[in-house]
Amino acid sequence: MLRPQDTSSRERVRLDGLWAFAFDPADRGRAEEWWRGDLPGAVEMPVPASYNDVPATREAHDHVGDVWYQRHVRVPARWDGRRVVLRFDAAAHRAVVWWNDVEVGRHEGGYTPFECDVTAHVRSGETARVTVVVDNRLHLTSIPPGIVDVLPDGRRRQRYFHDFFNYAGLHRTVWLYTTPPEYVEDITVTTEVTGADAQVRYRVDVAGGRVAEVVLRDADGTERARAAAAEGTLEVADAKLWRPGHGHLHHLEVRTAGADPDEYVLPVGLRDVRVDGDRFLINGEPFRFRGFGKHEDGAVRGKGHDDVLMVHDFALLRWIGANSFRTSHYPYAEEVLEYADRHGVVIIDETPAVGLNFEIAHTLVPGDPEHIFAAVDDTTRAAHLHAIRELVARDKNHPSVVMWSIANEPDSARPEARPYFEPLVAAARAADPSRPVCFAQVQLPPDRDVISDLFDVICLNRYNGWYVDTGDLATAERELEAELREWVRRHGKPIIVTEYGADAVAGVRSVTAGTWTEDYQVELLETFHRVFDRIDSVVGEHVWNFADFATGYGVNRVDGNKKGVFTRDRRPKSAAFALRRRWRGTDSPQ
Repeated sequence: MLRPQDTSSRERVRLDGLWAFAFDPADRGRAEEWWRGDLPGAVEMPVPASYNDVPATREAHDHVGDVWYQRHVRVPARWDGRRVVLRFDAAAHRAVVWWNDVEVGRHEGGYTPFECDVTAHVRSGETARVTVVVDNRLHLTSIPPGIVDVLPDGRRRQRYFHDFFNYAGLHRTVWLYTTPPEYVEDITVTTEVTGADAQVRYRVDVAGGRVAEVVLRDADGTERARAAAAEGTLEVADAKLWRPGHGHLHHLEVRTAGADPDEYVLPVGLRDVRVDGDRFLINGEPFRFRGFGKHEDGAVRGKGHDDVLMVHDFALLRWIGANSFRTSHYPYAEEVLEYADRHGVVIIDETPAVGLNFEIAHTLVPGDPEHIFAAVDDTTRAAHLHAIRELVARDKNHPSVVMWSIANEPDSARPEARPYFEPLVAAARAADPSRPVCFAQVQLPPDRDVISDLFDVICLNRYNGWYVDTGDLATAERELEAELREWVRRHGKPIIVTEYGADAVAGVRSVTAGTWTEDYQVELLETFHRVFDRIDSVVGEHVWNFADFATGYGVNRVDGNKKGVFTRDRRPKSAAFALRRRWRGTDSPQ
């Protein structure tokens, strides 16, 4: 799915700002057809933002069910005769959209975009009423999964099996944009590097027309290759490559034929990615991942995208010496990937398939099935497959994305996991054969895991010294090394430790480095690093987490998860300086 842009043939309008908003705790709105008029009892709500923390009430924070957004939109008169599209970059977790009184679209999944073609309903120059109902409920058939309990007093309570707060709402930009009636529908690009040269394989899908020309230009506008077909390969001699730390981008200009041609310009990074034995290669050179698992999470805004916070986070990644991160545990805003493309930051891109594990969640569904696969069914897997395909469709052209992660911490010990995941891995490879596929496995030794051989890279979330052998770093070091060596022996693949860390409350210090102190967090990270440095197959270290983040209620969380090396408001803990010394080789705070 192509991102909206302004070109000679296209125009876009952001619909961000304050929308009318109404909670619907009794699910009255659909039955009463609230989309047919002004929302009852509406207040103002910013878009993009999570709604949960904005009203400053417990009811808003804990709301389970529908909420309604509405605003009026004037379609420019100059758009008469054009195709007009209403696009939502995200609506967590499902949405239905009306243009005036007509339903124009619906979507399942909270982190990928969807579009509503409203051409047939638009009256150029006139004002229309746009209404959206967003449902935050998670079920055993959704990705991520969850359970809604109805309490004796009639209130709903959401249970979910992941350790971050279930923020909801219109988290990202809403667009209204236009194209010609015959338009570029999609572009798929894959690149390959051969010595000093590069090849760009492309395919252009045009709705109702044909391609007139495809031109590849360097960043300075110099033409590097040209074609006049909808599909082909462009040869680029002496190519300037996209590489980690250097986000050099070319631009693929696509134009359609006809009296009303469409134009789309796609940024392209010339690079390739391969797994060779136990090495991860970018442009044929071994790459070592240094960085974090992160969250889209901030005070008040929740998961609402914020350019200010995004740019500051990338500045902190640069300050600390990180070169990569994982979009744990869902696709991030497209602005994040575009920024990473421009600045050479490497990304492991993950689906929202987190929480497919009752054992980790320490909770079961009513009736107490013994494991997750006794509770989910083919509908869940269909939702998971849909999430994979939407992730690849959205992010396939980003050079910063070097690997697809299709799940985080599923129950990979159960024999039922293999028939569940086999078709999903195959679907991910079919959707994009150019990138490796992985999943993040948690705290299971290789002799108990039944699916890791299906994947290209072994990604391990390990909490030795924290959840396992708490406070005993000597044992943690010995057992971690023994386990990693067994993974090497059994699989011979690259290993990335995609999570490791310990909670630390900022400002709590101890000469004995007790748990929950900044000192223990530093010592635990250094314990892991000694092990990594002794095992050549470990090609990546992603600390959990970049910054403290909000979670649901629980007695093991004090105002959220405190495993961040930065606080939630991005102040460094001692661990941030320790990582900067390791990754940049300096003690300087500047």
